[in-house]
Amino acid sequence: MPRFQGGNFEQNIRMVDALRGIAKRRGVTPAQLALAWVLAQGDDIVPIPGTKRRKYLEENVAAVDIVLSAAELQEISTSFPVEAVAGTRYPVPHMPRVNA
Repeated sequence: MPRFQGGNFEQNIRMVDALRGIAKRRGVTPAQLALAWVLAQGDDIVPIPGTKRRKYLEENVAAVDIVLSAAELQEISTSFPVEAVAGTRYPVPHMPRVNA
């Protein structure tokens, strides 16, 4: 997974640190913030979180009740622009099959 290797990982984790700050201000976990953001993207978008522990399942479900303001959505978009993510989603030979 190229996004989790070497310099790519270091660059991407810095963006995650910004999200941690926003989550802390809201009193939610970073995972809850991420799920709330996905839910705010439209009624045709559905997050599919995975978990192995009941505790995290309950945290994930609680994200449904988090309503992000327009300012918070903008702050997240500014802190985590898609084009700033380092590394491809999958190894280069596999990328042509993404969204095919």
